[in-house]
Amino acid sequence: MKLLVTGGAGFIGSNFIHYWLKNNPQDFIVNLDKLTYAGNLENLKKIKDNPNCRFVKGDICDGKLVDEVMDGIDIVVHFAAESHVDRSIKSPSIFIKTNIIGTQVLLEGALKRKVKRFHHISTDEVFGSLNLDDLSKFDERTPYNPRSPYSASKAGSDHLVMSYFYTYGLPVTISNCSNNFGPFQYPEKLIPLAITNILEGKTIPIYGDGLYVRDWLYVEDHCRAIDLILSSGKIGETYCVGGLTEDISNLDVITKILEIMGKNKDCLEFVKDRMGHDRKYAINWSKIKQELGFIPEHDFTHWLEQTVKWYEENETWWKRLKQDEFSNYYKEQYNDL
Repeated sequence: MKLLVTGGAGFIGSNFIHYWLKNNPQDFIVNLDKLTYAGNLENLKKIKDNPNCRFVKGDICDGKLVDEVMDGIDIVVHFAAESHVDRSIKSPSIFIKTNIIGTQVLLEGALKRKVKRFHHISTDEVFGSLNLDDLSKFDERTPYNPRSPYSASKAGSDHLVMSYFYTYGLPVTISNCSNNFGPFQYPEKLIPLAITNILEGKTIPIYGDGLYVRDWLYVEDHCRAIDLILSSGKIGETYCVGGLTEDISNLDVITKILEIMGKNKDCLEFVKDRMGHDRKYAINWSKIKQELGFIPEHDFTHWLEQTVKWYEENETWWKRLKQDEFSNYYKEQYNDL
């Protein structure tokens, strides 16, 4: 089988390629990635000589290139996206271009080449925000209510994917996942930023009161969920994918990291809240559990310990990323804490 993985040099995409080739060594993967700031071929260093993986540098908005790499593809797994909410607030146009137009270009290519499955990776953020005292959870029937340029662009891409199923009969599936964490995550996100800042002896910036709630999904569990959807999921269906069953605040997540790393709360630095900050996401992933048998391999604390360990053991990887572009972004976002 031949797969096209878009954004395969990014965080989740690179983890998926490692996972897939480990479990399906006979398959061939074409990795299409533009190598923006969040794309990093170092993520794939261990398999750079694997003859069953071909890297193509390019933009998913390039219709000619997409048509070429789509030739002979059986399955498309579409990760490529601009994904950081903070950046979408500052520069929304690139999110619209990549996440909506890029997805449409890929859909056209998949339709022309008659791929057997187009799987689209999306987010629970398309469903909007809950109040902290709201006990309800997002599921596959929740109306879309995006509240940031990022989530709005992902909502648009979700609708495009389903339109190609209903209008053209393209065999699609969608997964709306919660916040991922694990190896190779760019250090602008909450968990790797906290870990690496502690390792550098810096404070950890916390937006507002820190009580914002998210569901957390370890990236390898996410890869297993995608595998299950590709092998057993129903065409035209959406699957919500999460990793927790109880709410946990961002402040509690950081507190767990401090405990794991033997630090105290003196490391915390509360900063001005970002605009339009969604208060709470909570996701009901019972459908993929009941229909496809998905369940996280370990609990959140175990995976968090493994993630801390990975960043401790891969200092060269993240230290290089925290220079140059990231350094400028960090100074602007957090006033050079």
